[in-house]
Amino acid sequence: MIVKVCGMRDAVNIREVEALGIDLMGFIFWPKSSRFVVKRPDYLPIRCKRVGVFVDEDTERVCRIAEDYMLDYIQLHGHERPEYCSSLQGRHIIKAFNISTADDLAHTLPYEGLVDYFLFDTKGKSVGGNGEKFDWRVLNHYDGSTPFILSGGIGPEDRVSIENFHHPRCVGIDLNSRFENAPGKKDIKKLKTFIESL
Repeated sequence: MIVKVCGMRDAVNIREVEALGIDLMGFIFWPKSSRFVVKRPDYLPIRCKRVGVFVDEDTERVCRIAEDYMLDYIQLHGHERPEYCSSLQGRHIIKAFNISTADDLAHTLPYEGLVDYFLFDTKGKSVGGNGEKFDWRVLNHYDGSTPFILSGGIGPEDRVSIENFHHPRCVGIDLNSRFENAPGKKDIKKLKTFIESL
């Protein structure tokens, strides 16, 4: 299972989270986020893949930041069209979708074959980081071929729920706000206990 920890920006915290053996670490480049990376951290991970999270951003800026931070993945968390994804050819892409009902899954169809992963998040007030879960049973209706990462308010108490969730295309989980002491600052003890229990 892929474990992604998102919303990082503090160098010390980045080192601590990386040491837990996670697979992907996310950095948010959307200015409206409380976890926005205002300035480049003094340390960036070398033992896990780097993911840059963008929301309806100009492709030129996306590519510039991708080069500067040596990003392995670009996560698109807005209303980016399939054509937008195609314009980022040669880059690994995660396309996020906010899910509430089975009808929301239909939005994934035009993106099949254009991205590496989908990320299914909760439909809420903000485009992400709401700290709320959606009904995972909705994903029983997903029959696409693109693998997905499960996101949206996953917390320390969800270990059993994750173990009991089975879908042939689910390849990982995204952890963020429910493992924080403050926006952008992860609780290492909570994360370590949770990851080891998986």
